[in-house]
Amino acid sequence: MADTVADFIVKRLREWGINRIYGYPGDGINGLMGALDRAGDKPRFIQSRHEELAAFMACAHAKFTGEIGVCMATSGPGAIHLLNGLYDAKMDHVPVLAIVGQAATTVLGGSFQQEVDLSSLFKDVAHEYVQQVASVMAVRVAIDRAIRIALDQRSVTCVIIPKDIQEEKYEDPPHTHNSVHTGIGYSVPLIVPRDKDLRRAADVLNSGKRVAILAGAGALGAGDEVMEVAEILGAGVAKAWLGKAVIPDDVPYCVGSIGLLGTKPSYDMMIKCDTMLMIGTTFPYPEFLPKEGHCRAVQIDIDGRNLGMRYPTEVNLKGDTAVTLRALLPYLEYKKDRSWQEKLSEEMQHWWRILEAQSMHDAKPLNPERVFHELSPKLPHDCIVSADSGTAANWYARDLRIRKGMMASGSGNLATMGPAVPYAVAAKFCFPDRVAIACTGDGAMQMNGLNACITVAKYWREWSDPRWICLVLNNRDLNQVTWEQRIMSGNPKFEASQNIPDFPYAEFAESLGLRGIRVCDPDRIASAWDEALASDRPVIYEAIVDPDVPTLPPHIPFEYAKNFLLSIAKGEPDTAEVIKQSAASLFNRLVPT
Repeated sequence: MADTVADFIVKRLREWGINRIYGYPGDGINGLMGALDRAGDKPRFIQSRHEELAAFMACAHAKFTGEIGVCMATSGPGAIHLLNGLYDAKMDHVPVLAIVGQAATTVLGGSFQQEVDLSSLFKDVAHEYVQQVASVMAVRVAIDRAIRIALDQRSVTCVIIPKDIQEEKYEDPPHTHNSVHTGIGYSVPLIVPRDKDLRRAADVLNSGKRVAILAGAGALGAGDEVMEVAEILGAGVAKAWLGKAVIPDDVPYCVGSIGLLGTKPSYDMMIKCDTMLMIGTTFPYPEFLPKEGHCRAVQIDIDGRNLGMRYPTEVNLKGDTAVTLRALLPYLEYKKDRSWQEKLSEEMQHWWRILEAQSMHDAKPLNPERVFHELSPKLPHDCIVSADSGTAANWYARDLRIRKGMMASGSGNLATMGPAVPYAVAAKFCFPDRVAIACTGDGAMQMNGLNACITVAKYWREWSDPRWICLVLNNRDLNQVTWEQRIMSGNPKFEASQNIPDFPYAEFAESLGLRGIRVCDPDRIASAWDEALASDRPVIYEAIVDPDVPTLPPHIPFEYAKNFLLSIAKGEPDTAEVIKQSAASLFNRLVPT
């Protein structure tokens, strides 16, 4: 039997070095499923429970490995389901290829079943390259360009393949006019700014007395260089949410995360600095950056479109972070005065004590911050942590101390609910010998995390290290939005929108053949983590936490305080407990520890 177009696609993906596809089957990609079977499941097809989860897993694959992630879905509804996960990849600038089916070419334009204008549907999320294959001769160029462009632009691309074309006999394009002959291979170049621009940047940084560094996801893999620059300049280093793993949190001059989910020392550093170096970040919130005109600034980014976008930077360097920092180092002057850096280190040590005091405050029944505080020192040295949007993102950002060798990520710019659990699943496929930990809330868990756990039950026995943990904060409340309603809008909790049904997460784990641990006693938190980390199978760690523990930002503007008081005045469902927990949090910040 001659190779079909689908056989060629599977072979071409394998030649590009792709060994895993995340997806869900359907008749719109039956040809591709048959080809994968004939190829001995190489690349391997990982069956997710929903196409959105497949796209999240492909995104996580790209984030954790640096390779292109590939997801696959059938025509119509299957393709539509991919979109949220693909937007996560697009907005966090990681390479993902979506291969989707389409109705047969013979019925296109006839309002046939599952016929959707997929080119239009994907033209935003895959704006760098989206192509519907209309000819056997066009499939090679479509696959090759989609992969190469995704890698080069760190973006989402999409190839749409009608079901009848998948089954046709494959032929290479002829050596004639009106044909394209593409090849395999792409090497990521090293981009270094010009020497004169490096000198200009060094002049700005050398002139500063109080230097602040802000590192984002673009600085991942350049941690040693970031620390060397900070040590020469006597600078402090703040990390954007996606850059949590850039440098370890135990580095003395690391002031932790920045922004609404960040630390007080990071806020103070940005307000008081006279010079700022931004590395691989598009951090969006200006209220947590220096005031315009109060600070000289240098920015490094691989994407020139990001330069000067968040702050009026004086010198803009387009280049790879690690190699650009190494090229910059010879021009930097060692600052003998270390008082600025030492002060930041002292403030950060004080902040850790504040967080510990906050985490140990009584709650009904568990303080969610304590759940993370107790986990932090127990994190395995090379673990991979994923976090969901919601209050889990707050505690992950503030209370987990990342050490060298760990990886950590979540949905940054899209900030969608639901990626933490599929991210952790993908992490285990990519690194089966490392511990993966997902941190999520009950809202995101009910949205799609439960389904992702079914995928874990299907595959976990093949992982060389079976330890995979899903932490669920069970508070029966869409808690992040509840607190946003209070402090941003001045409205009390709207129970009709915020209350969600209880669910037996730990029992659900047991029903799947996994391990379920339910914790509602604060003295049980630490030992339960020990049990989870010693388990011989994946674990759902269900923590029954208090929804009234506040997720206060590090700096509380007057407007937020006023709105909070308005929400109380309008009548909270549990006014006394909300006031009690908020007062305790403020007390811990104001009283010396």
